[in-house]
Formats: sequence, structure tokens, C-alpha cells
Amino acid sequence: MSFKMRKRVVTHKESMFTETWLVMAVLITLLGLALKLEALLLTAVLLLTIVPVAWVWNAFALRSVRYERSFSEKRAFVGEKVELTIRVSNAKPLPVAWLRVRDLIPLNLPLEGGDVVPSPAPSLGYLRNAYSLWWFQAIKRRYTIHCARRGIYHFGPVRMESGDIFGLFSQEVTESQRDVFIVYPRVMPLEELGFPPKEPFGETKTRLRFLEDPSRVIGVRDHLPEDGFRRIHWKATARHQKLQTKVYEPTTTFNLVIFLNVATFPKHWQGVDEELLEDVITVAASIAAYALEKRYAVGLVANGCWPHSDQPVKVPPGRSPRHITGIFEALAALTSFATSSIEELLLNESPHIPWGATIVVVTGVLSEELTETMMRLKEKGRRLVLVSLSREKPPFLEGITVYALQKAGERWHCV
Repeated sequence: MSFKMRKRVVTHKESMFTETWLVMAVLITLLGLALKLEALLLTAVLLLTIVPVAWVWNAFALRSVRYERSFSEKRAFVGEKVELTIRVSNAKPLPVAWLRVRDLIPLNLPLEGGDVVPSPAPSLGYLRNAYSLWWFQAIKRRYTIHCARRGIYHFGPVRMESGDIFGLFSQEVTESQRDVFIVYPRVMPLEELGFPPKEPFGETKTRLRFLEDPSRVIGVRDHLPEDGFRRIHWKATARHQKLQTKVYEPTTTFNLVIFLNVATFPKHWQGVDEELLEDVITVAASIAAYALEKRYAVGLVANGCWPHSDQPVKVPPGRSPRHITGIFEALAALTSFATSSIEELLLNESPHIPWGATIVVVTGVLSEELTETMMRLKEKGRRLVLVSLSREKPPFLEGITVYALQKAGERWHCV
């Protein structure tokens, strides 16, 4: 997810100033002629020479001047460092006597080695630089970005101001060149979070061998005593005059779908616990990374939304190498605005989840409604895991694996 736009808007600042200099030169000329003073006439000649030269210089000062950003990596994880390189070039035979640059950058990513000042926009600041370029010269400056917080960040637009060598005139150019930089959430080994080292989401080998998809009926057979009541094919039974059982298509894909709750308080109007939200997203990202490493088909559903949107985040199950990028980008972009309650999301989305998939609910706050919803889904045959980061001890949920994770400083443990 990256894009670049380059549109140049030029603002000239010399129109009234030019008229002032010309009027002054004419007045000095008339005064020199009237008083027959050679010094005044020489001054007028200098003005009439310097002002046009300065005006032409200013008109071409920002022609063929380019400002470019490049990143050593366009995607990084929380805690990593990335090098940002700024390249300013002058591709014309006329030198740039002076150049002032203000580049709009996110303040949530501390920049090492740069002069950054606040801007009128919230969470954004200006990276200020000054240059002097000879003809056909390019200058590079390097900075270190500290990826302190997950998110999708935009760099730009940039404003460049320059003028003539005498400092008489100036003009400003705004280039709507934008670069997108993505910081993924922190990913940790599940053992460091307190999960058991083996099969934290249940036995998979047996399930992988015998898992069937009830949405795909490929035939019927005679009913056996161990067959469940729901497997009976009533139309075939009526035709054959004896009980017939549905035969489902076997599947060898182990699906794991993460349901992420962005709410950090029982009521949305109570605010947002930013630290708890980041911890919940870290746990969800770590589970997704583990599952994809184990070749599970992993999906993500969250009641948070994309920036400037009111739709919940949904990433269907998949296990391609690029699938983890889609999940991490969704988690990087996730906002704290809850589009619905997590229990409502579970009820609405569970019918679209492949049968036999493991549903992992990751939440920082527990409610009676959530546990009741999970028990209802369990009674319908769903396989569920609850991962709670709440300070409250989760209740015992029969048939549901429950993990209660606690964080003390940088150390995690399961209680």
C-alpha cells in the first residue's frame, strides 16, 4: 500500500516588491538627472541592472529542482529502525543560491538527526532543511526513523522556497508528493506471551486427517449407530426406506479465524485504553504469525475499522505467502472506533466462517454477553478459543479453551 503523487503549485511573492524597486530606480534616475549627481545615476543603473537579473533568477530558481524521499524499508515492525534518505537535486545550469524546505512528516515516528517543528495539523510536524546547490548538483541527507507506534503514515506534501542570489525576490513551490510508510504491530513468539509451547489452539493432526465440510455433501451411505442425528439424509431415507447418512467432502485445511475486539472498556463512551489496545493487537498479530507459520489458513475479523471508514475490518482465511501482509496491514491501520460489539460481530460473521474452523476471540475486556455468545456458538458445534487480556479472571467455559494473559512491564504470563 504505497503511492506517490507529484503536483507542483507555485506561489510568487515578488509582484508588489518588483514594482517598488522599479519605482525607486526611476525616482533615483530622475533625482540624479535633476541634481546632476553621478552617484545617484550610477545607483539607478545598478538597480535597473540588478533588479531584472534578480527577477529572472528568481523566475528560474525552482525550475528542475526535485525533492525525493526514499526509505531503506517501506514496511517495518514496532521497535525497528528505518533509514530515511532525502535527496535534493538541481538539474539546470543556474545555481540555486538558497533553498528552504519544509516537509510534512508524522510526529508519532521520532526522527533522529532532523530539525522537526510542530505544524498546525495534529500529529504532524515539519522537517526543516536549508540548501545551496550548484548547477547540476544533488545533495543527500540521511535520518533514522524510530518505529515507535504502529500505523499507516503519510510523508508530505513538501514546500520549497527559493529566490535570487541578492535576496530581492522569492517564490514558494508546494509539491503534493506523498509517500506511505507502514509500521506493523509488534509480533512476539507465543511462548513469550504465556501460551503453551505445543498446540496452543488444540490438536490438529487428527483434525487434519478427518475434518469434513458439512456444506459440501458428495453422497450418502447406510446409517451407522455412531452417526449423529444431524447427518441423516431424510430424502434419501424416504427413497431407500432405510436410514441414510450424508457423506461430506473431506478437507485437509485447518482454518483459524481471529476475532479482535478493539473495545477496551465495557462502554464505548468511557474512552480508550491505548496501551491495552496495542497489547490486544500485538497478541492478535502474534497468533496470526504463528498460525501462518504452521500453514493454517488464517483470517481476521475486527470490530475496529479502517481510517476514514465505518466498516469493520475483514480479511478472509488464506495461507499464501502474501496473506500475512494483508493481515498485518489491516492490524496496522486498525482504529479504536468500534463499529459494533464483539458479540454482535461474532453472531453476524460466524455463519460465514468455514465449518470446522477454530474461532479465536482476542479481547481486552470481558462481558457476560460475550461469554454467553461464545457458549451459544459452542453448543452449535463451533470450536472456540478465548484469549483475554482483561484484569478480571475469565469464567470457566465448558468446552472452550481459555487463556488469561497478563503483562507486567515487558514480561507476559498466562494465569
